[in-house]
Amino acid sequence: MVAYIIRRFVSTIAVMAMVGTFVFMLLRIAPGDPAAMIAGKSANTETIAAIREKLGLNDPMLIQFMHWMRDLLGGDFGTSIFAGRPVVELVAQRLEPTLSLAILTMLLSVTVGVSFGILAAWRTGGSIDRFLAIFAALGYSVPVFVIGYFLIYFFAIKTHWLPVQGYAQFDAGIGAWFIRLILPTVALSLGYIAFIARVTRASMLEVLSEDYMRTAAAKGASSYALLFHHALKNAGVPILTVIGISFAYLIGGVVLTETVFNIPGIGRLIVDAINNRDYPIIQSVLILTSGLYVLINLAVDLAYTLIDPRIRY
Repeated sequence: MVAYIIRRFVSTIAVMAMVGTFVFMLLRIAPGDPAAMIAGKSANTETIAAIREKLGLNDPMLIQFMHWMRDLLGGDFGTSIFAGRPVVELVAQRLEPTLSLAILTMLLSVTVGVSFGILAAWRTGGSIDRFLAIFAALGYSVPVFVIGYFLIYFFAIKTHWLPVQGYAQFDAGIGAWFIRLILPTVALSLGYIAFIARVTRASMLEVLSEDYMRTAAAKGASSYALLFHHALKNAGVPILTVIGISFAYLIGGVVLTETVFNIPGIGRLIVDAINNRDYPIIQSVLILTSGLYVLINLAVDLAYTLIDPRIRY
């Protein structure tokens, strides 16, 4: 087990290095000049050239990459070109809204998705199963921003039940914090609920058709014991896999959701950085998210052994 974890950490470093190299090269060849954006539309070429020299953008690309890697290995993620502040400080300020939205989304998605999937498998062909099929089709096909604007129109503009946009810090009170996250959490979680529910249903149906399940039912096991003590445990590996994948892919949905609901999180930070060609922020955030993605996959792989003791690394 220890050797496996060490190998995975080494592969994580390799993945992050490849991601960093790709992002660095892609940003440099993409259209747009941060120096020109800093100087403004009325700036002359001499001013833009001076800014490029100050930022080190006139150095060869290999030299720029080596300087960036040197600072990164030293724990320095750089300084924002536009804000003039350390990237770590900017990310730390935006971390709470993004983590709050991500955690609430996954809690809602896993709770509702697994529950729907179990009920649909237990009553296959019934009303819950048919509802899940329709819900899954809508959850897959409707984009997050469309769902977000619909929720804003109905629950905020028409009925005035919930606030339209913005974020309240957790220190301001759990009530204000929670009520402003209801709409973005629901909008972001619908697709993941549909995904998790469908996979749970398929995995549960496969397990429920096994001979040992019929034997347990013939011995008088209750419905609760059949579903949760026998079926769900044996169907847990695929379900845990899609939960891990959903959490890892959450950053893409967070970007759209934070933009729609005007939440000052990391998603909004990276969108603003892309618009401003703020290279240090883009590079650092993508490096951090790629590392988080790989670590989540590692945690999921290790959790397999808790569900199925037959799995060994």
